[in-house]
Amino acid sequence: MDVKSGSKTATLTVGNKTYDFPILSGTVGPDVIDIGKLYSQAGMFTYDPGFTSTGSCQSKITYIDGDAGVLEYRGYPIEQLAEKGDFLETCYLLLYGELPTAAQKRDFDQLVIHHTMVHEQMHRFFQAFRRDAHPMAVMVAAVGALAAFYHDSTDINDPKQRIIASMRMIAKIPTLAAMAYKYTIGQPFMYPKNSLSFAENFLHMCFAVPCEDYKINSVLANALDKIFILHADHEQNASTSTVRIAGSSGANPFACIAAGIACLWGPAHGGANEAALAMLGEIGSVDKIPEFIRKVKDKHSEVRLMGFGHRVYKNYDPRAKIMQKMCHAVLAETGHGDDPLLKVAMELEKIALHDQYFIDRKLYPNVDFYSGITLKAIGFPTSMFTVLFAVARTVGWISQWSEMIEDPQQKIGRPRQLYTGVTRRDYVELANRK
Repeated sequence: MDVKSGSKTATLTVGNKTYDFPILSGTVGPDVIDIGKLYSQAGMFTYDPGFTSTGSCQSKITYIDGDAGVLEYRGYPIEQLAEKGDFLETCYLLLYGELPTAAQKRDFDQLVIHHTMVHEQMHRFFQAFRRDAHPMAVMVAAVGALAAFYHDSTDINDPKQRIIASMRMIAKIPTLAAMAYKYTIGQPFMYPKNSLSFAENFLHMCFAVPCEDYKINSVLANALDKIFILHADHEQNASTSTVRIAGSSGANPFACIAAGIACLWGPAHGGANEAALAMLGEIGSVDKIPEFIRKVKDKHSEVRLMGFGHRVYKNYDPRAKIMQKMCHAVLAETGHGDDPLLKVAMELEKIALHDQYFIDRKLYPNVDFYSGITLKAIGFPTSMFTVLFAVARTVGWISQWSEMIEDPQQKIGRPRQLYTGVTRRDYVELANRK
């Protein structure tokens, strides 16, 4: 265990009694107070809605410093990984803790690429859904159903089965995502191609049709690969915490990832880029921005600025800088360089970075501000935005799940509550109730 427990302690005073708790230090970041014995010693729990001041686990995977605008995977800055590497290299890093050698990367890439096909019976599985079903609804069901098709890798106590299940999900969830998209638009499923890279293959499965050849656009493939890197993991967010708490019960890995997808579906989590795009569409043009900003500043107005600020980052989201660059490249490549949405976005960004109202509230543009525009330009409908998020985050969920399973301190998640309901009362027979 890399956590350092020094001589420092925190003292809690309740009435005339005091309780000492150890202060733990990680390799970087704020110290934490270990309150694991609080209830047994003091007969009390802490109260922390949203767990904003609670560390739920130890992890070696992702580090965030929201005040400084830092995001690191296994110690590597997200800027370097997005600029110099590719998504599968990031997958290897998150899973195994180190960047792969050339030989390791070649073997890992081949392992993923050659396991992208799903069981043929899953084609018929999709036919049970309505044609207008939301792709995320389909994904929750399809990923959970993988346990029925690949039950030979559901024993979480077998390290070999755990890695097989992990590799299967990294390889097959993009295929399921593309199938969900094709199903909703009434086009035939496209089988994956082993000759293509991860991002190229996903574009092929989503946009190719059997009646003609599909030409991969390298700019779009590169942008999609970078989007996957930026969204691969993000510490103990809502969906990752969901995966961990589901896994703490001993649930199979496919069920745990399906639970993470269900949580990601929430508009406050995975749907933020769709909300940001909708906001830009509602503004419509640059000349309407002043009126929009006036409404945002009006405390009596219900208008909200979407795509700015972040639960963790109190500085410029480091992913937003990378996403901004990719956004410009994609719009230029697709002929949308003069897209009015981008003009609105750029003007809003300028205002947010210079207007004291936004500076005081630290409402900096986040990654969702740019990703919605980029995905729209690539050709994805808004209903697919969160699905792509799930494709990217799968490796982060799996890495976090694997780390949890191997943690000797792991126990089933069981938060407590502050009960505010009625006190004990006796049952009244139906005939005597008034």
